[in-house]
Amino acid sequence: MENKKQRILIEQEIHDCNYNKARDEKICELEILKQSIEEKKKQAQDYYDQLLRLKADFENYIRRSEKEKKDYLEWGKEKILLKQISINDVLRQALKSAKLGNNIESIVLGLEMISKEFSKMLKEEGVKEIECDKFDPNICEALEYIGSEEEDGKILEVYQKGYKMNEKLIRAAKVKVAKNNKENIVGNEK
Repeated sequence: MENKKQRILIEQEIHDCNYNKARDEKICELEILKQSIEEKKKQAQDYYDQLLRLKADFENYIRRSEKEKKDYLEWGKEKILLKQISINDVLRQALKSAKLGNNIESIVLGLEMISKEFSKMLKEEGVKEIECDKFDPNICEALEYIGSEEEDGKILEVYQKGYKMNEKLIRAAKVKVAKNNKENIVGNEK
């Protein structure tokens, strides 16, 4: 009987040992999982912090870009206005000359100088006058069609010049266009 008791005790110890071993293994696995979770939490926090920094950097970039854009626009306005001020100076001189009763030739000369200064400023800014002899609806606006012996579509008069800036139309030319009536005349004679 004692053998039986010993055997039961031994089996109990083995069972306890196996139970403790299994429990220890599970505890060890839990510790490993806890460590892994802590590492993942730390990694997630690092990613979150990095995301916040990137967000702040991007917001700063947007603010800087908007400020630079505003500064460029102001700089561009200033550049154009300085050129216009120079033209205004020439215009004032011409007006002063006209008020003093100087001859018409000096007034015309002053106006020509103003026109040249203004044309120079436009050219420096990439603005070109539109030159065309024949009506093109892409760059011209017909204000008037006149019956004429001239070729159909020929521009008879330019009321307002048109302009392009860097090949982009910024103002269409306003023109008077010939409408040839020869076809109607020939058709009526038959």
